[in-house]
Amino acid sequence: MVVGDASLDIDTLVIGAGPGGYVAAIRAAQLGQKVLIVDKSELGGVCLNRGCIPSKALIAAAHQYESAQHGEAFGVTAENVKVDFAKTQEFKNSVVKKMTSGVTSLMKGNKIEVFNGECMFISDTEARVFNDHESPRYRFKHCIIATGSRPIELKPFPFGGRILSSTEALELPEIPKSMIVIGGGYIGAELGQMYSKFGTKVTIIEGMDTVLPGFDKDMTRLVAKNMAKTGIEIVTNAKAESAVQNDKEVTVKYSVGGEAKEVTAEYLLVTVGRRPNTDGELGLDLIGLELDERGLVKVDHQGRTNIPNIFAIGDIVPGLALAHKASYEGKIAAEAIAGHKSVVDYKVIPAVVFTDPECSSVGLTEKEAKDKGYKVKSGKFPFAGNGRAVSLNNAEGFVRIVANEENNLVLGAQIVGIEASNLIAELGLAIEMGATLEDIALTIHAHPTLGEIVMEAAELVEGHPIHVLK
Repeated sequence: MVVGDASLDIDTLVIGAGPGGYVAAIRAAQLGQKVLIVDKSELGGVCLNRGCIPSKALIAAAHQYESAQHGEAFGVTAENVKVDFAKTQEFKNSVVKKMTSGVTSLMKGNKIEVFNGECMFISDTEARVFNDHESPRYRFKHCIIATGSRPIELKPFPFGGRILSSTEALELPEIPKSMIVIGGGYIGAELGQMYSKFGTKVTIIEGMDTVLPGFDKDMTRLVAKNMAKTGIEIVTNAKAESAVQNDKEVTVKYSVGGEAKEVTAEYLLVTVGRRPNTDGELGLDLIGLELDERGLVKVDHQGRTNIPNIFAIGDIVPGLALAHKASYEGKIAAEAIAGHKSVVDYKVIPAVVFTDPECSSVGLTEKEAKDKGYKVKSGKFPFAGNGRAVSLNNAEGFVRIVANEENNLVLGAQIVGIEASNLIAELGLAIEMGATLEDIALTIHAHPTLGEIVMEAAELVEGHPIHVLK
């Protein structure tokens, strides 16, 4: 606690302890900086506490439940398979605790000072941090703002009662009998499909012509097909208009092609995107930090704002709101502060969604490559041609590789299928290293593994596939 109103001196102030902020703090400490990290909530931010990690724990539990019910193909049957959702939530919470405890240990191990509370700029070199017990002032040489984002709340669908954001959807004490999801993007698709596997009757209302509109349609068709198997109703090209709730249910009115419709369920989950946390009492206007029309902080190729000693990363800067993008930008900002020549390069940042089947993409799609003027060749190898996928009784999907026809350099890749989230890493590395199709095809992959599909996809695009007909 500070005596009087004197300021403490630090090298780098990090505001926000999510996957952008805590990674930036660690990297800054590794580079010899005296670091203070401030967050009003928990270490790990939304990702570890109310987003990426808890949702994947529940999705894993849903897969486990589904597998226990449908093992007939393997000659395995089970009777009276039940879900104790209270224990499922306990498992999820235990996963979150393990991850956040790990971050706490990393803070201590890297000698990073942690302050649980709010932060407000006094100037571009000084800030006050405060909570119910203390309010010290700190003078800093550099600052990294990583305050993240929050779910967008629509006026016709205010959060509360039976209208949920993703945060409340992850904390339900019981499996709902029914749920409406407004927004079929990655959050709505993941959580909607997860609850559907647990037995919830799910209706997804999406404004575009497909769920997961950011992915190619031959990928999203497979996801929609699997959603239909568990009874999910997908309403596309729809406009959600209003909701009325009582203590037992909520009714949503929407329209499709001008025709008025409505649907009733126990809960309504609204997942229409996220809003950057730049509009609070942080005092960004006081120091003259420049924002764009969407409230995002304007930054250069190192994360530096219009104020040279202040950096911004993650969901509050332009680009996709991805945890791994925030972590990457955090490292770049910390290194820039230390005088390194590090700059951001978003060419190989993957996008992954944990639906069933999983979808992942890195680099350019075929359309994007053509739009950029490349002469393109591409091909997709099916999971059905892979022994490991068939032996797992999970052989739907494909790996597609997009390459430059002139020199065979890999430009991009898309995967839909089991373990797509893990398989995409090899193709990201290939693009980063400037690998050719031949480099991948000549890399011996262990058999039988799902990774072989990547090798065979490269051979397919080269024109000499082994396990499918040319």
